[in-house]
Amino acid sequence: MQHIDPLELKQKIQSGKKFFLLDVREEWEYEEDNIGGENIPLGKIPKRLDELNPLKHSEIICHCRTGRRSHQAAKYLAKQGFEKVYSVQGGLEAYLSLQSTGQD
Repeated sequence: MQHIDPLELKQKIQSGKKFFLLDVREEWEYEEDNIGGENIPLGKIPKRLDELNPLKHSEIICHCRTGRRSHQAAKYLAKQGFEKVYSVQGGLEAYLSLQSTGQD
């Protein structure tokens, strides 16, 4: 499990590179604001692991609000044999702050 910084995530999204974006926040948080990832709350990942198993060899980038839950999710997935799992440092807050500062 590794980390990815928000600017790198933004560049990946803009470039159209193929990866799986996993939003591990609660459903109500996702409904309030999201950047288009698949929403599977952290506590539901073990029960929905079968859905993610086809992605064991794909790049998965996990994010939450601040980076704590996504770190836990990425660590869990790595222990389950997922090979390319990343957690966004600072989470959605850090990612959205790039827009307000105009960083590209």
